[in-house]
Amino acid sequence: MAIKGLNINLMIGLLLLIAGSAHSDLIFNYENRCTYPIWLAASPSIGDADPERGPGTLEIFFMPDQWTGSIWARTKCTTNDLYYFSCETGDCGSGTINCQNPPPTYPVTLLNFDIKQSVVSYEVSLNHGHNLPVRIQPVGGSLIDGAGSCPIVDCVEDVSNVCPGNLVATNKDGLYVGCYSACDELKDPKYCCTGNFTGPQACQPNEYSQRFKQLCKLAHTYPGDNQPPIYKCSSATGYNITFCPS
Repeated sequence: MAIKGLNINLMIGLLLLIAGSAHSDLIFNYENRCTYPIWLAASPSIGDADPERGPGTLEIFFMPDQWTGSIWARTKCTTNDLYYFSCETGDCGSGTINCQNPPPTYPVTLLNFDIKQSVVSYEVSLNHGHNLPVRIQPVGGSLIDGAGSCPIVDCVEDVSNVCPGNLVATNKDGLYVGCYSACDELKDPKYCCTGNFTGPQACQPNEYSQRFKQLCKLAHTYPGDNQPPIYKCSSATGYNITFCPS
C-alpha cells in the first residue's frame, strides 16, 4: 500500500503518525530527488500499482513483512504509438508500466533486501551495473550483532565519470544512460566469479570493480564484495530510500 500526492513536509509528519499506529508494517519512504521522473520496479512483486515517481516526490510504502528481492528504478520511459511501454534503463520487457516480477535489463543499480519482519538485511549493489545514484538510510534500529546503529549504504557519485568506454551503455541516439558491470558486458569468469574464479580466494576485486569502489565505497561492486558487509538491522521503524540523493 502506498500514500502519494502530498508535499514532502506533510508526508514526513504523516509517516511519523503512521509509524506509531501500524507496528506490523515495515515502511519504505521513497524520495525522488532526480530532476526527471523514475518508475520503480521490484522482483518479486511488492504490489506497487502506481510505480511512477515524479521529481521532488515522496511516497510512503508499506512493505510485506516477509520479502526477499531487488528494487530498482527505471529511467527515460515512454509509450509508443502501439501503447508499448519501455524504458532506456531497468526495463523488464513487460510492455506495460507495471514491472513487478521479471528481472531488469542491465545496467541497473540494485537495492537488495531480505525482510523477515523486524529484521532487514540491505545493500546497494553495482553487480549488474549502474543507472542512477541511490541511498538506503534506516530510520532507527540497531545491528543484530550489537555493533551499533544501522548504517547508511549508498552510491551517490556520478559513475559516468569513471565508466570505461567498453562498459558504457547508450540509448538509440548514442547518449550515455548507464554503465554495465564487467561481468554482464564482458562475460569473463574472472569478473563474474564463476568457473575457476568461484569462492572467496579466487573471487577478487578487479580493475573495473576497483574503479567503481573508489567512487562508491558503501556499495558492492563485484560478486565477492563484502566491504561493507550486508548489514542486518533490527527494529528500524522504516527505511528512507532516496534516488539522486546528492
